[in-house]
Amino acid sequence: MAEIIQKDGTWVFDGDALRLTPGRDRNVSPLRRELGELVVPLGASAGVSFEQGRRSGRLRLRLRDGADPLLHATGGRLTEANDPYQLAVEPDRYGVAEYLADEIRNALLLDGVSSDPVGSWLLPGPSLPVSASAGDGTAGFDGERVRLEWNWKTEDAKAATGPRTIPLAEVTGVEWQPAAGLENGYLRFRVRGAPVTAPPKYDPNAVELWGFKKDPLMALVAAAVRARLPHPSAAAEGDAVLPKQLPPAGEPAGDGHDALLRRLRELGELHREGVLTDDEFTLAKQAVLKRL
Repeated sequence: MAEIIQKDGTWVFDGDALRLTPGRDRNVSPLRRELGELVVPLGASAGVSFEQGRRSGRLRLRLRDGADPLLHATGGRLTEANDPYQLAVEPDRYGVAEYLADEIRNALLLDGVSSDPVGSWLLPGPSLPVSASAGDGTAGFDGERVRLEWNWKTEDAKAATGPRTIPLAEVTGVEWQPAAGLENGYLRFRVRGAPVTAPPKYDPNAVELWGFKKDPLMALVAAAVRARLPHPSAAAEGDAVLPKQLPPAGEPAGDGHDALLRRLRELGELHREGVLTDDEFTLAKQAVLKRL
């Protein structure tokens, strides 16, 4: 098992999954604190990197496209401080961070985990019920209905429509856009039979965001709803996609001893083709031999 404990959080890798726990430091973002601990199965990971800096370093976990509804809902627009798959590392723990990153890389190589997109969510999304207040309203989701309520800052025309309750069956999509520069952000729900014609300020199916500290919490509502809508791969193909059946993390496909021998041959071929460096090949081979 590999583990690193920092003020920013704790990462623990047991060979099958990576457990990410946000720290209790006051600088940890509200989004990460609200999201809580994440358990990322090895099969959902596409890679990991560690970057050193003069004052601090950073571990970054990269997930396979389509594995996490939060990453899909936010579309790469989360800042470093709000990204649950990044960890700030103090200089005296650089060696531990590099060791943990190597252990994850070796496990990905050994198990032959592909970095290709997946056809079903491999993480469940935020816990329910989830609610956030920011900008001109409050958005909540209980698994069956989206609830939108307005505050005293809401534009009169939108506030006059009253609180909104939208059954999940009527939701066709959800968009989260943070404020940037002079442009306000928004959380918008696309509803069947209600084309988007008004800006978020006037749209009764949207909460307008103004760039304040709690804005990212709206991304949790977006992710919770997204996790219960059809997977994006299904929308791309125009049909439902059956969940991809991955072998249990930490177990090679096939039967025990023979599968490990096959994996050794595969690693040898990857090394000869130049895909794996000498060091990567040696580490991966040693991991297979330990299992033999």
